[in-house]
Amino acid sequence: MAEEAPAAAPAKAPKKKAASKAKKDGPSLSKLIVAAVAESKERKGMSLAALKKVLAGKGVDVTKANKRINTAVTKLATAGTLSQTKGTGASGSFKLAKESKASQMKCCLKAFSCSSVNQTGIL
Repeated sequence: MAEEAPAAAPAKAPKKKAASKAKKDGPSLSKLIVAAVAESKERKGMSLAALKKVLAGKGVDVTKANKRINTAVTKLATAGTLSQTKGTGASGSFKLAKESKASQMKCCLKAFSCSSVNQTGIL
């Protein structure tokens, strides 16, 4: 019995980089959330469960995007786009935040100063 040399291992092909996933067309998840809350007629806000039902109706896979939905809702709440009426974190009820008093005052002052100034510059 002659000892056979081990067969040469087949040369491995260089690894190809995985093709990046194409971005899905349409609005972002946060825009969908803001639109869903804006459509809601609830006075006390929209619960997270109801929000997920609306998003599922709009074609979002809620089971896959659950974590992204929760983080988007909390980021919108901390940024001031949504106000949280009940609960903490991603749980609870959310509604659109009202404009802050400072931004309303700036708009009023701009409108007042532009319309009130006459040619002489006196109010």
